[in-house]
Amino acid sequence: MISFDEAAALVLKTAKPLGAESVPVATAAGRVLAAPVIAVCDSPRTAVSAMDGYAISGAAVVGRRLTVIGESFPGSGFEGAVGVDDAVRIFTGAPLPEGADRVVMQENIRREGDVAEIVDAGSGATHVRAQSSDFHAGDELLPAGRRLDFRAMVAAGGTDLAEVDVVCRPGVLVLGTGDELYEPGSAHLTHYGIPESVSFGVEALTAAWGGEPLGRIRLADDLPALKRAAREALEAADVVVVTGGASVGERDFARAMFADCGLDLIFSKVEMKPGKPVWLGRAMERLVLGLPGNPTSAMVTARLFLAPLLAGLAGLEPTAALAWRKVRLAAPLPATGDRETFHRARATAEGALPAADQDSGSQKTLAEADLLIRRRAGAPAAGAGETVEVLDF
Repeated sequence: MISFDEAAALVLKTAKPLGAESVPVATAAGRVLAAPVIAVCDSPRTAVSAMDGYAISGAAVVGRRLTVIGESFPGSGFEGAVGVDDAVRIFTGAPLPEGADRVVMQENIRREGDVAEIVDAGSGATHVRAQSSDFHAGDELLPAGRRLDFRAMVAAGGTDLAEVDVVCRPGVLVLGTGDELYEPGSAHLTHYGIPESVSFGVEALTAAWGGEPLGRIRLADDLPALKRAAREALEAADVVVVTGGASVGERDFARAMFADCGLDLIFSKVEMKPGKPVWLGRAMERLVLGLPGNPTSAMVTARLFLAPLLAGLAGLEPTAALAWRKVRLAAPLPATGDRETFHRARATAEGALPAADQDSGSQKTLAEADLLIRRRAGAPAAGAGETVEVLDF
């Protein structure tokens, strides 16, 4: 059994980016760039108006009267040239006509028929976006390693690239094991059935940290069937997450089901609470993460180990998934025992408020928690107002 820090270090060492692929810009949101994004064309491609108004040549002098000779719209500019006595009605984003060098805002113009008179000189600004004022063709807009969030997606689309090179998303298949597990909606129809819930949380966490959920499979405690499912899962996914069966009972088959696939353990059991039975290994050149069956234990260990693993595989910085910070404690905590402990808590105005129910099987408390409080092994009792380490949960 190893410490949490040792286990986390092994996860970070394992979490190396997968290969790259080209995908359409339209489907690239959330992905991580494997190569820089380079602009195909200038932006703007030509000088354009920054306002609705009138394009003119020369200064905006009060009393100046001009003849309106046409209109310029975005996507269909005015084809002629603007002389010193001319004006062209123009709209935001429309190409600036030849000969024009400024736009007078429509609020500063009084128009009667084809005559436009300047009634206010304005601030002196030209209200023109010059060609290439945003970027030039050949400019790097986004570096490799940037996640395509909503801001980056605008820049990626603005380059006029049809496709971008991104890191492959790790495909994750979740295997939920246990004779007691039933699909939600059917467990209450049995005497001892329990609705299977952990796999839903693992799938949601997978999507949040850069992975691609490939599905969830519920399996009974039948070793031959588990072995078949394990091989099929390894052939389909980059990461297989198996829940339950991680202890040493007669029907705890989580590791045994991968034995015929050459399971090589990276670590087995961690000195932590909850989540001691968590393990990580490789089989058939794929990664396998074993999570405890209790919901809170499973999701605490998934947040601490699966999140950085998927982040790194997807090209993100895996250490960002373990960004501990210090906050005040809103209520006292007891002394820690011989295992490092992760308390579920809520962020409040007074600080981190530990949940009253810290049971490893609690699902209601799990839903209410948005922080994990880290308490080192052997730590003394902590009072309200003391500083503790927390992680967004």
